Amino acid sequence: MRSALIAFATLSACASAPPAAAPPEPTAMPKPPVADKRPTVRTLHGETFADDYFWLRDKDSEPVLAHLRAEAAYADALMTPLGPLRETLFSEIVSHIAEDDETFPVKDGAWRYWKRTVRGQGYPIYLRRAAADPAAPEAVVLDMNALAAGKAFLGLGDLEVSDDGQRLLYTTDETGFRSYDLRVRDLGSGQDFPEVISKVVTAAWAADNDTIIYVIEDAAKRPYRAYRHQVGTDPKHDVLLYEETDARFELYCWRTTSRAFVVLHSESKLATEVRLLDARRPAAPPLLVAPRAERHEYHVEHAGERLFIRTNDRGSTFRIVAAPLASPARESWRELVPHDPAVMIADFDVFADVLALELRQGGLPHLELRDHDGGAAHRIALPDPVYDVALEQNPEFSTRSIRYAYQSLAVPRSVYAFDLDTRQSTLLKEDPVPGGFDRTRYVAERVFAQAADGAAIPISLVRRRDVPQDGSAPLHLYGYGAYGISIPASFKPERLTLLDRGLVFAIAHVRGGGELGKPWHEAGRLAHKHRSFSDFIAAAEALVAGGHAARERITIEGHSAGGLLMGGVLNQRPDLFKAAIVGVPFVDVINTMNDPTLPLTITEYEEWGNPQVAEHYGWIRAYSPYDNLRRAAYPPLLVKTSYNDSQVMYWEPAKYVARLRELQTGEGPVIFKIHLDAAGHGGKSGRYDRYKEIAYDQAFLLWQHGL
Repeated sequence: MRSALIAFATLSACASAPPAAAPPEPTAMPKPPVADKRPTVRTLHGETFADDYFWLRDKDSEPVLAHLRAEAAYADALMTPLGPLRETLFSEIVSHIAEDDETFPVKDGAWRYWKRTVRGQGYPIYLRRAAADPAAPEAVVLDMNALAAGKAFLGLGDLEVSDDGQRLLYTTDETGFRSYDLRVRDLGSGQDFPEVISKVVTAAWAADNDTIIYVIEDAAKRPYRAYRHQVGTDPKHDVLLYEETDARFELYCWRTTSRAFVVLHSESKLATEVRLLDARRPAAPPLLVAPRAERHEYHVEHAGERLFIRTNDRGSTFRIVAAPLASPARESWRELVPHDPAVMIADFDVFADVLALELRQGGLPHLELRDHDGGAAHRIALPDPVYDVALEQNPEFSTRSIRYAYQSLAVPRSVYAFDLDTRQSTLLKEDPVPGGFDRTRYVAERVFAQAADGAAIPISLVRRRDVPQDGSAPLHLYGYGAYGISIPASFKPERLTLLDRGLVFAIAHVRGGGELGKPWHEAGRLAHKHRSFSDFIAAAEALVAGGHAARERITIEGHSAGGLLMGGVLNQRPDLFKAAIVGVPFVDVINTMNDPTLPLTITEYEEWGNPQVAEHYGWIRAYSPYDNLRRAAYPPLLVKTSYNDSQVMYWEPAKYVARLRELQTGEGPVIFKIHLDAAGHGGKSGRYDRYKEIAYDQAFLLWQHGL
């Protein structure tokens, strides 16, 4: 998925803001690199396009590497004068982070598990102790700092302990290319078994504590084959369980909460198909729940002799049905929770005594609990006007307490336990925020913009209480708007650095996302993608009209598919924005979607369209940021990528920057920050490296705001 859910923030001076020297302007602005023009002609549906920078796709060639090094040097030259400011911002960010911290333990069988971070260490440590004895010594499950020693990057994928608690499967990526290796560790000795299985996307234990079901990816990074592996044996003997041959579909596996089954889940952007593997008999053939059908999505959980299924067969906002385990086909489905056009059933889980539903209504998330027959609904009360809430880790199937996480733009993330008997929530842990944080100093709210077609676009925003709402404040506006993903109104301690300088931070929940359910997604994809851009522009205009921001003081940000959003709105309204951060941007849409060998392309035809189809080409051609760059005064841009990014290849932003500079008539710089060493779609992997990246971005924004 060309996605990244990264949100930062921006600025404005106020009386109580921490003192900071104005960032120095570079004394002599260096000249940016100029990429050679080597035209490659593309002709599609009668239109010819000369792509002068197509050659930048030649990843390992010396001319390409030389150009990327020159870009990195140019970015360093521009940002070096901001070094002291970046250090100040980094120190402030870290001052709001509880460097020594632990998550609240969660019981899973005979053990309680939790995660610890330690001051000075970039990665978490996963721990456990015997559940029956609170005084039992803690044991290390996995220390990621030890794994990361000597490595420039370490990404963790799956982490799962066997049912008997004796073995751990885990997957790691050491390059940022999302290529994960599976290993198995004996938790008694702390030693890994000899086998290493490459290109693993997901994995799950069977109930015998000896069998692992895992899925690997193909050459285009599509998860497509599920295998059965016996711990301690050579993976070349692993048994193929299922191969997903339809290139539109991806395959994943996981364990049901009941632990009775391993789910083999095939999905495209518009359809799903589920098979269940008996976890107690992993050698038995999988059970097909319901054959795939066009535009039918369904998701399966289990309890007792029934399957519980979330399905969109009666409407795009889904309903919940039940089916006998012995005959799960669609003709056996019995409705428990009906489809409601105003309420999206976004996700669900099933426990021994209760259904737990994650809903979206009115642009906000909700949690609702029901009995196994769909009745006796209880919605958990939540206090703020704009917030995020979601089910937490709940590994135990038989439980009378359901954990959930709650936060808002002004309230730190907090984990609660909801008692099914008393219907009361108990706070287990609120993330500490050191450095003098006082939530009463901040105001989080929700406003709406009116789109050109009359749609109401939700906007979540947060500011310091003493920031005036007279139209003078600077504002940083974040957006995404793709894949039906909802951008949460979540708390970010690193955002305080900018809020305390007078920033108003806002999220435009544009169409293409999932904030108002599946219909919101449908209204901003394929032929309707243009609405994402017009919604974002309408949001910016509405924030000015409402006095939340000064027209000349709006900066914007988006990453991945959100980078596409940035490219689209900048082409349409370069005059509206002070500056932009364009992260790992999906901007070369026609070329990428016209290349089925690239990761994600075929599986995403249902999101963006296939340029080989004339109608689809017309949709994409109308907004593709790279193809629609024009001679205009674009604002200053910070464009970011990683050489090893596998979700949006580095050459998309490289080409975009080269062509934009060629057409730019504005005075602001276009900075191309590229990680040439190990990094991925989200940048570096260690937490301190991440804080340094945030400080880098914030310094750019402060510079552009003259602060």
